[in-house]
Amino acid sequence: MTISLDDARAVYERRRAAWLAEDVDAYLACFAEDVVLETPTRTVHGHAEYEPMTRMSYQWAKPVSFDFHHLTVGDDGVVMCDWTITVARRSDGGEVTWRGMNVCQLRDGVITWWREYYQDPQALARSARGE
Repeated sequence: MTISLDDARAVYERRRAAWLAEDVDAYLACFAEDVVLETPTRTVHGHAEYEPMTRMSYQWAKPVSFDFHHLTVGDDGVVMCDWTITVARRSDGGEVTWRGMNVCQLRDGVITWWREYYQDPQALARSARGE
């Protein structure tokens, strides 16, 4: 399956807009119902697990920015993106910023699997707790 850079950019833009708007339904609509999402700290399977994780994330922090630095498309609908996210903790307004990279597969305009990496997962966890 071939995905164009414009197709990938459209999915990422939809995801960013939904995330910044805190629109859980629009955000989840960017992912296949049976998506497998792997992060440095957990793996979630499907919307049934991803929805509560997304809602907890919004309870913890307000999205501030989601910047894409590099986006590229490879074989089999695989997309790679280098990004930076900033949020503001709801408890004290403190900003938390992290840079990461993801690899995912797009099919029919949605993300079917997602794997992401952070520069320093332990530092991010400490910052998220306000330490």
